Amino acid sequence: MSRLRRFALVGVIALAALACRPSEPRQLAAVSRDDFGAELPVGHTPTRIVSLNPTTTELLFAIGAGGRLVGRSQFDNFPDSARLVPSLGMALRPNVEAVLAARPDLVLLYASNDNRPAADRIRQAGIPVVAFKIDSIAQFTRLSRLLGRMTGDSTRADALVDSVTATLERVRSSTASLPRPTVFIHAWEKPIIAIGGGSFLTELLHIAGARNIYDSVPAPSIQVTLEDVVQRNPDFVLASPISAPQMKASNSWRTIPAVRAGRLLEYDTLLVGRPSVLLGAAAQSLANLLHPELRRANPPR
Repeated sequence: MSRLRRFALVGVIALAALACRPSEPRQLAAVSRDDFGAELPVGHTPTRIVSLNPTTTELLFAIGAGGRLVGRSQFDNFPDSARLVPSLGMALRPNVEAVLAARPDLVLLYASNDNRPAADRIRQAGIPVVAFKIDSIAQFTRLSRLLGRMTGDSTRADALVDSVTATLERVRSSTASLPRPTVFIHAWEKPIIAIGGGSFLTELLHIAGARNIYDSVPAPSIQVTLEDVVQRNPDFVLASPISAPQMKASNSWRTIPAVRAGRLLEYDTLLVGRPSVLLGAAAQSLANLLHPELRRANPPR
């Protein structure tokens, strides 16, 4: 699985898990460097932003700064307004010339080693660059508030974080007394990639009243064998709408009892596929999928 393909699943294959709680401190004065170790720009309110990360692009629109975007990556397509922003191509190893041609006064990157050379070249051109990992719920809330501070609207960013956190806590409360089935989350087929304990998806599963069979693995994703999945015998298998039909028809995947029993479920990858402003809705979606009794108790209005 190439690194570029991994970025397309940036929310699905994540890197670090830190539990999110309503009591998370709002003070960000101590946060002075990004995840590449570079100092954050201070005393600078950007008006022309290039965001080469689906989550930061979505966040900018959510806090009212979407109108300042002058460039995005080809993966940044939510909300619909983002499609109106010029696409500058790849998000990993981006086209630096295309970024510079957009004349930005701030560039937002995902903090992958693939992006270090681009970050260095853009900074050498005199343009501030901020690179963050956004692979867990806590990292999402941190970046939301940082972007609010950098764009001059901390109040709106704080309100967004409070809303997402409140929804997550409501879902957590609704599943607290329910049985906790074990789950295998399929992320890639050849080789078989499973979601590990370092992914925000493992956090969402816990909030939704379930447990990832690979939650003890600190990495966000892990290459596994079918035999190991069979041995761990998950109660449910979650797969994308693309992969699920192929897996259901596969004799190999049917060696897993849950698949034979019809407990291979398709999850909404567009909703659940990355840490975003829809994290609360993503957790509720997983809870409804794994605990149908919740759906019956709270039918859609």
